[in-house]
Amino acid sequence: MSEKRVPRHLAVILDGNGRWAKKRGLPRTAGHVQGAKNVEDMCELVWDRGIEYFTVYAFSTENWSRPPEEVKTLMKLLRDYMTGSIKRAMKNDMKVRVIGDKTRLDADIQKSIEELETATAGNQGLKFTIAINYGSRDEIRRGVQALAREVEAGRLLPGEITEEKISASLDTAGYPDPDLLIRTSGEQRISNYLLWQCAYSEFYFSDVNWPDFKEKELDAALEAYAARDRRYGGV
Repeated sequence: MSEKRVPRHLAVILDGNGRWAKKRGLPRTAGHVQGAKNVEDMCELVWDRGIEYFTVYAFSTENWSRPPEEVKTLMKLLRDYMTGSIKRAMKNDMKVRVIGDKTRLDADIQKSIEELETATAGNQGLKFTIAINYGSRDEIRRGVQALAREVEAGRLLPGEITEEKISASLDTAGYPDPDLLIRTSGEQRISNYLLWQCAYSEFYFSDVNWPDFKEKELDAALEAYAARDRRYGGV
């Protein structure tokens, strides 16, 4: 019997933290706290199942428009994660990468991200990527601007701009595209997340809110993925 196929790269839109809290009569911020804990648990689960790359959508470019208290909580969660992340990542041999426009983040958060990425760069375990202040259209815009500067400087001809060069200009450069994208909480859209990278990804939508998305729900998504016939446009 052939071994069950698992995605090499799993991407997740962590949706439903606020709804999880509302159902329990709690503030939305409590849902984000619980959702952050679930991310840590999920890192272990996906690695145990043979997944090499795990990318989560933590904070979008549009999330700045949320209530100030909610944004403040999300930034605090990010700071708290960074506080113990190096020790935790080194213990688990995990390589951590942050994608998105980091320039809008506070200086201390930017510094912590740089230290984390540098410290874990050589690790060989799970490649864990966190999308923070990330929007795919913004990412593509920044990538196209970088290529335009190369053309302007005479280092690149317009006709030399290939799909590979565009991929290399994006935040995810060097990583394979997601094989499977999961979105929780019942929403069925990708909300400006990895638009270029998900051109051939399989999508799986779960009605479960992210804080309740556990081992059983992950395995159901992986079973559905394994049953699909991925032909990448072939016949």
